[in-house]
Amino acid sequence: MRVHRLISILLLIESQGMIKAREIADKLEISLRTVYRDIDSLCEAGIPLATTPGPNGGIYLMEGYSGGIDYLQEEEIINIYINSIGIIPDKQSDMAMKLNNALMKLQKRLPPNQVSELNKVKKRFHFDDTLWWGESHGLKYIDIIIYAVLQSKRLEITYTKYNGVTSTRRIHPYGIVVKRMDWYLIGYCEKNKNIRTFKCERIIDSKVLNESFELPDDFVIEEYWRDSESMFKNSCVQKEKYPVVIKLEKNKGHLLEELEVLEINVDKDYIIATINMYKYQFAVDDIMKIVRYVEIIRPIELRTFVESELNRILMKYKDL
Repeated sequence: MRVHRLISILLLIESQGMIKAREIADKLEISLRTVYRDIDSLCEAGIPLATTPGPNGGIYLMEGYSGGIDYLQEEEIINIYINSIGIIPDKQSDMAMKLNNALMKLQKRLPPNQVSELNKVKKRFHFDDTLWWGESHGLKYIDIIIYAVLQSKRLEITYTKYNGVTSTRRIHPYGIVVKRMDWYLIGYCEKNKNIRTFKCERIIDSKVLNESFELPDDFVIEEYWRDSESMFKNSCVQKEKYPVVIKLEKNKGHLLEELEVLEINVDKDYIIATINMYKYQFAVDDIMKIVRYVEIIRPIELRTFVESELNRILMKYKDL
């Protein structure tokens, strides 16, 4: 990933003519110390960078030098396509860095009037992928997973299920599905001898094996996902019931619109609703998304889980 970060820094300097270290740090979301360390590395590699002190100064390339990196590489084109279909990369991932590099290269080729319009959009639109409440689960191994998918290489993953049970599996990574902000790996599991869906945030270790696999001719990821999603919904509706009683203020009643409400009681100030969360393992994931606004009354096991999760988060701040 550091190589792509160095390219990003060089592209920023070349595209802007002169840029301050703090601006580089802000744009790439890295520390100022990392910027200075990377600048030193670029200089050691023979890149003729210079600096000018003062409020109007910054880092720049010596006159007449071009980085020669304004052409798009294959991986960058792939990442532009992936982004164009609505898949937003994790900000700390290699994929995000490659996409950023590709966009900077494209911007360099735009005429001045289009650059002006693009800069206007950058100033007026901002995408925030962080949660309002709770923790955002990082996708530590997403770059390894993407590489294995694109190169058709077998993967060995360590996976933690919803109940905390951890196992090591060897899989053939067929593809990736992103539903809203949740990433899922679809692949043939050698252990279970069938195609399985793995939530990427639950993959706690991953390594690429030096063994290739053939994607089945009849496998279409969109069809697989549509069928499995339909089966999941049908099984939830027909078989699964996990009633959860929650209490929320009346002005938060709109939260119930996307939930399956089994029973509802309204008094002067509060709504007491029984909602179906299908299974405990689904409830522990979904309830944390709304726990800021509701109190879990029953079942006790879910209320205890939420209490434990909130205490775990609070423990991080006790020593400050």
